[in-house]
Amino acid sequence: MRPLDELSDSLLTQVQVVLTDIDDTLTSEGQLRAEPYAALQALARAGFAVVPITGRPAGWCDMIARFWPVAGVVGENGAFYFSYDREARKMRQAFFATEQERRENRRKLDALRDRILQEVPGTGIASDQLYREADLAIDVCEDVEPLPQSEVERVLALFKEAGAVAKLSSIHVNGWFGSYDKLSMTRRFAADVLGMDLDADKARFIFTGDSPNDGPMFSFFPNSCGVANVTDFAGGETALPAFVASERGGEGFVQIASRLLAVRPSEIRERAHA
Repeated sequence: MRPLDELSDSLLTQVQVVLTDIDDTLTSEGQLRAEPYAALQALARAGFAVVPITGRPAGWCDMIARFWPVAGVVGENGAFYFSYDREARKMRQAFFATEQERRENRRKLDALRDRILQEVPGTGIASDQLYREADLAIDVCEDVEPLPQSEVERVLALFKEAGAVAKLSSIHVNGWFGSYDKLSMTRRFAADVLGMDLDADKARFIFTGDSPNDGPMFSFFPNSCGVANVTDFAGGETALPAFVASERGGEGFVQIASRLLAVRPSEIRERAHA
């Protein structure tokens, strides 16, 4: 990883789309503070398409797509995207799996939930599980005492033994059935909503994240950035970003947004901060 200062202005001037994780990337200590939210607003006003790419649930993502200054949101680690058309007052939704497939997957995830809770003491079901469409979120440190790494690895292993995909975020282990991830649904969102070819246009995107479930995005985007807490996962098998901010969480995101805004034409910068 290279310091954020080494991400050149010439690369930043190509960026049109800002993709960002939420937990511990936009948030700090579990809160979305005013400064990173204001940075989202400034980016949108400056003409960037802003798209959260998160492991958070469908219920949250409906609210985010409606109320935040965003072009849409990819949720549950790539299970779907939502994009709200404010002029038509219509929510556009696309899921990886059919409704029938999601019902069958839920049956299997419910059985797996019971096994994990029984075999890994100290785990809990994420408090946002009620609002999820496609995955199972096991809490490993958000509302429970932080689990030892060995127990987190056990949770990951139980998902994989059941044939599920499992990813570790900064707060949860998320598991699901289906061959998708954050990157695959971002590719679909880019084509459907933005009219862009992600593979051909990757230099026009920047992604910011903080944890192992962001690995596919870090690997794909040449302009991938981490907030400083991504260094907590250095030394493991997780793919890391090309560049890293000096600040953690939301403060690191503000650093990245400020770099993007600084290279916009002056009249756009003034509108962004109005």
